[in-house]
Order: sequence, then structure tokens, then C-alpha cells
Amino acid sequence: MLSLSGVCTVFIIGILFFILGYLLFHGAKSLDWNFFTKLPKPSGETGGGMANAIVGSGKVILLATCIGVPIGFLAGVYLAEYSGKVFAFVIRYTVDLLNGVPSIVIGIFAYAMVVKPMRHFSTLAGGVALGIMMIPIAVRTTEEFLRAVPVSMREGAMALGATKAKTIFTVVVPAAISGLTSGMMLNLARVAGETAPLLFTALGNMFWSRGWLEPIATLPVMIYNYAISPEEDLHQQAWAAGFVLLTLVLMINVTARMVISRGPAASRR
Repeated sequence: MLSLSGVCTVFIIGILFFILGYLLFHGAKSLDWNFFTKLPKPSGETGGGMANAIVGSGKVILLATCIGVPIGFLAGVYLAEYSGKVFAFVIRYTVDLLNGVPSIVIGIFAYAMVVKPMRHFSTLAGGVALGIMMIPIAVRTTEEFLRAVPVSMREGAMALGATKAKTIFTVVVPAAISGLTSGMMLNLARVAGETAPLLFTALGNMFWSRGWLEPIATLPVMIYNYAISPEEDLHQQAWAAGFVLLTLVLMINVTARMVISRGPAASRR
């Protein structure tokens, strides 16, 4: 069983490195400085880059974080510290259902609620769609890490005269901050590669997008559009963009795991 477990572990790690190597091998031709600094070239011309898509992905994820994380965090605090058993069960069940909703359905919902009333695609609509996807994970992550804080810390703070709200936000939350931070980072990694919601909301843009109310290019959508195009140069750029996106997600995951592993050690010091 030990040997079988080791073989399975090596197999899983091998899949990851195979995907990374495959993406790098096929996209290395287009992975240069121009890729990160230039705009896409018109159809039929070679070269160019995805600077607008890189910035666009950052803007959409930033907006999604500003929408999904605060709502999910406060809801998680309520579930962990205030709610009763029956109401908490209903909320958890609802959150789990929301987490299981296909991303394309959330994209359609954001299209109906944001795009249609505004009569155009926008960065705001894309941020709303991804923000909704971030809420259930933020709720469950916050609840689990807050519940992991020992009850004695709460009792000690309240014994010194602190109110329950002050105890939560000055004692409990700081004690769980490493887990909360890592959970939110993993939440970012989950939505960073979503394509379907952005097709219905942000759409895409071959140029720079000004502000938050215009269509905007994002890496997942650009990869999709380039991958289905008939031009070989665009295929190479799609491979390069895939490698950049996967590397970004991998870095976020590794950083989150490091934060989790150092959290208990830091609290003991």
C-alpha cells in the first residue's frame, strides 16, 4: 500500500508538470516581452501581445474580490458566531447549493441583471459574475477558520469586559487571519480561470478598456477566442497565455499553502 500510494502521488505530480511543460513547449515562441506589453495584432498579422487581457483580468478579479470577499466574510462571521442551529443549517445548505451552480448559469444571471439593464457589456458585469462565484467559498472558509479558534480566547476577552463584536474583530479574526487570507487567495485562484461568465458579461476588447463600464479583454476569453481561430500564430499565443494563467494560479495556490503552514507556527511565537 505504501508503494501504491507513492506511485499515485508521483503520477499526480507528473500530470501537473506535464501540463506545465506542454504549455511552455507550445507557447514559448510567443512568450516574450511583447506578449506582456503589446496589444493584439489585427487578424492576419503576426506578433502582438496580450497586455490588455492581463490588465483586464486583474481589473475584473479586483472588482470581484471587492464584491465577493466582504459579503462572504461577514456572512461567515455571522454563521460562526451568531446564528442558531436551524438557521445556520439553512444558510449553509443554500451556500453549498450556490457553490454548485454551474458558472455559465451565473454568467447568464449576471447578463440578465447587469448587462441587459445597462445595454452593454462591461468590466462591472464581469466583476459581479465572478464576485457571486466567490461568495460561497468565502462564507465557508471564514466560518471554518473562525470556528477553529479556541473558545478560551473568546472567554478570556469577554471576561476582560469586551463586547462580543469587539471580541470577534479584535481577538478571533486576528487569530484566524492566516487561514482567512489563504482561503481568500484560493478563492481568487478558483475564479481566475473562469471563462463562461465573462463571455456573457465582459465579452472582450482588442484595445485598452477605460474605466469599468466598457467591454474588457481577459486572459481566459482571449485563450478561448485564439484557440478556435484558424491562424497558427494565434494558437501559439493561446498556448503562451494558458501557461501564464496556469503559472499565476499555481503561484497563488503555493503562496496560500505557505501562509496556512506558517500560521500556527506564527501564533505559537
